[in-house]
Amino acid sequence: MQTVILAAGEGTRMRPLTETVPKPMLPVAERPLCAHTADAAIDAGASELVIVVGYEADAVREHFGAAYRGVPVSFAVQEEQLGTAHAVRAAQEHLEGPFAVLNGDNLYDPASIAELLAAAPAVAAIEVDEPSQYGVLSTDADGTVTGIVEKPADPPSSLANAGAYAFPAEAVGWFDVERSERGEYEITDVVARVIDEFGVTPVSLSRWLDVGRPWELLAANEWKLGELDGRIDGEVHDAATLRGEVVVEEGATVGPGVVIEGPALIRSGADVGPNACLRGATLVGEGCHVGNGVEVKNSVLMRGASVPHLSYVGDSLLAPEVNLGAGTQVANLRHDGADVKQTVKGERVSTGRRKYGVVAGPGAKTGVNSSLSPGLVLSAGATTAPGESVLRDR
Repeated sequence: MQTVILAAGEGTRMRPLTETVPKPMLPVAERPLCAHTADAAIDAGASELVIVVGYEADAVREHFGAAYRGVPVSFAVQEEQLGTAHAVRAAQEHLEGPFAVLNGDNLYDPASIAELLAAAPAVAAIEVDEPSQYGVLSTDADGTVTGIVEKPADPPSSLANAGAYAFPAEAVGWFDVERSERGEYEITDVVARVIDEFGVTPVSLSRWLDVGRPWELLAANEWKLGELDGRIDGEVHDAATLRGEVVVEEGATVGPGVVIEGPALIRSGADVGPNACLRGATLVGEGCHVGNGVEVKNSVLMRGASVPHLSYVGDSLLAPEVNLGAGTQVANLRHDGADVKQTVKGERVSTGRRKYGVVAGPGAKTGVNSSLSPGLVLSAGATTAPGESVLRDR
């Protein structure tokens, strides 16, 4: 079955991490976010990938090429991001039979995607405690889907629409739908027609994550780093201590006195130490530097980020080329024990996390002995003064 992967979005809720990197290409463990989606599709038996690209499309094209893991890859361009049906319509010319649609910013377990493809026509669902916050599947007595109700006050089930679908061949030409009230072309309008004309099976996903905001990128890395098997291909000093599942890639260096408690991934070209401590689910990206006396806990350091001296970084995301000055301290816990909030598109939003540090955009730099408060966002290129306590986004 052909599989369409939607990877055209800019990821505005993920800013400033997406200032220079499209959201589908943000790092999750050892590969980009949308590569995990592609892997799930291929493991489920996809015969071809059709990747819909838009924002920073060349980065996606370069990663996948003409084939990925031996499976042919085609690209379709969505010039404007006008909804999910609009994105699939961009891919129509590549489709010639039954096909699946997956979101390139979602993580799926491959077994459930295999079940989805086998059950076509089918829609993926996830069991939720508060279905009134989602689009909810209604089903009849034999379990066939009868509709999708958006954020119902009286939910017909606890099955939330997970946004993954397996369509019959007849649906290829059905994506020219009218705009919704919010001005987008909605894939659920196509799903409604499939429900009317076919028996649609709900497939419950055993695990799923929608990665739309920075703290969800942390969760994605916690998931995928937790699946790694430890291996040492790079250089690890005899006086370093590695516990748990730790991967040190070829070309990476771990110095003396370093303690790493996995799951952790040290990517090629990165160097850690001396006397640094890494713990929790931590990704140290290509070319990163973690220096003397630094502690990094449950964080993502993207390509070229640097934490050189005597700093603490907890539950944080550092974009490419961030540099934290000596003695920078990241606070990641509120004194009142409440969940940390972060500003997303101008609105303060709960992250659902009691421990959450900072999001630093590409090229952000802190002065020596800076103190950064929980939930802080540093925009691309932002700076702090030496000794400054930063309490508000900048």
